[in-house]
Amino acid sequence: MSELNAKEYKQFEDIKHVNADGGEHWIARELSVTLDYTEWRNFSKVIDKARLACKNSGFDIDDHFVEVNKMVEIGSVNKLRR
Repeated sequence: MSELNAKEYKQFEDIKHVNADGGEHWIARELSVTLDYTEWRNFSKVIDKARLACKNSGFDIDDHFVEVNKMVEIGSVNKLRR
């Protein structure tokens, strides 16, 4: 893939992840911030539509969308650790 130099694309390149095989992927929660979604629930609707479009195009959803869970530290957990 050619290098993207336009300012508008830099944000996407900055959050791009590359696996050991050179495959590129993005994490939805990081994309939601880059695309200025203020609430995850609003962006999750976009993901649902993309999954449906993938399926309707004849592609296997599991080949293109992977569920990822990321633990987030919250205040109460931090207080218990001290």
